[in-house]
Amino acid sequence: MAWRSRTRSLQVFDTELSADAVEWCPVSPWNSVLACGTYQLVKEPDEAGAVLATPSRVGRLYLFQFCQEGPLCPPLTELQRIDTPAILDIKWCHVPVLERPLLGMATARGELQLHRLNDTQEGSCRLEAVSGLELGPDRLALSLDWSTGRGDSAGVRVVSSDSAGGVNVLSLAPAGLTALAKWKAHDYEAWISAFSYWDTQLLYSGGDDCRLKGWDLRIGPSTPTFTSKRHSMGVCSIHSNPHREHILATGSYDEQVLLWDGRSLRQPLSESALGGGVWRLKWHPAHEHLLLAACMHNDFHILHCQQALEGGGGACPVVASYILHNSLAYGADWSHLALGGPPPSSPQERAEGGAARAELGGHLRIQYESPTASFDTSLEDEAGRYIPENSAPLVAPPPAPAGDGPALSCLLATCSFYDHMLHVWRWDWTPEERGQGEAGTGEGGEAGASMDTGSAAEAISVTHPAQ
Repeated sequence: MAWRSRTRSLQVFDTELSADAVEWCPVSPWNSVLACGTYQLVKEPDEAGAVLATPSRVGRLYLFQFCQEGPLCPPLTELQRIDTPAILDIKWCHVPVLERPLLGMATARGELQLHRLNDTQEGSCRLEAVSGLELGPDRLALSLDWSTGRGDSAGVRVVSSDSAGGVNVLSLAPAGLTALAKWKAHDYEAWISAFSYWDTQLLYSGGDDCRLKGWDLRIGPSTPTFTSKRHSMGVCSIHSNPHREHILATGSYDEQVLLWDGRSLRQPLSESALGGGVWRLKWHPAHEHLLLAACMHNDFHILHCQQALEGGGGACPVVASYILHNSLAYGADWSHLALGGPPPSSPQERAEGGAARAELGGHLRIQYESPTASFDTSLEDEAGRYIPENSAPLVAPPPAPAGDGPALSCLLATCSFYDHMLHVWRWDWTPEERGQGEAGTGEGGEAGASMDTGSAAEAISVTHPAQ
């Protein structure tokens, strides 16, 4: 049976400041709540008019609620905005803390901040700052992860990495965050740190020294349990699979996604070239084989990893791509909300959507900036878009969607940096009806998933924060 993979944009929101992190709340019944973090480098002049050597970094935390009431009603409603230091990462705790959702935030002041989601008298909800802890002087907090990825609420801890190459482990107590351990893990920026969700005494970290490292809190941080040089550039994304023990996904500026078995880290299970630095990776909240990747200069992609997880090797095929952002693809997350049936479509809509997408695509210039402002590089081509070499992702015939139902519908949110845009979109993976084209012939001419992204632009609803 042929399968049709289709992405459709639901709403676009201008965050004003550069958007780099987005997270759906994983705690029921607040799954409709979405948080978005921003980061802006402000180069201010001094009294003589010269630009200050140390620019300031400012940010803003947005809170939204999703409610799709009809095709003409924008589903995303802004609930709150909080001016903050520049935000490098945000993550919800996977379990309620004191019966409320808790959002962690890594800031450019080298601080971890916690915000609790509270209900309001008007029937809405708002974030309230409840705790904060500085990781150390002269550093940026670059990432954080909770130990609760499999729903374990015992001994909640947070791990965070920083721009000085440090990894910091903190415990959560009623009084707030308490530092448990910190150590120098990498020679340069430690872009990412993450727990093994199956054994939360195990940690992983990745840095600008091109190293992926493992750590065991039971034996202390003096020596890593392993060091991998398999990535050829800085390691900037790590995510433990919450459904499949020992499985780890890593991404790097080298544009590769590697899947690992934690019991044997000499060689990865799979290597997939995505044509853009892989800034964030997120496993699907319910389907163990689906992996979402934010690929900086090459949009957002959903990988089907079943063959690799079963030991089959080879690159993971891309089953869907979202290409409507016009700047660096940074933040990405799956929602836990269940969607109804796929939206209606027609051949005319698909044709018109392709034209609309062509009008929206492209940008005049991308100025690449490391979050630590250590280098700036202009990347552009004659058409105004950065096109990395070998950027075409693999499109191959993956197996049918796993699960109880015959189809899969997912809600996602992604954000991009220099165009300061947040997109909310859906992905539908459904059986191709008879008479809808050749059986299973995709763009690559092979039997498999039929890709349709052209109609996505047709449904865009643009919302400016001032409205």
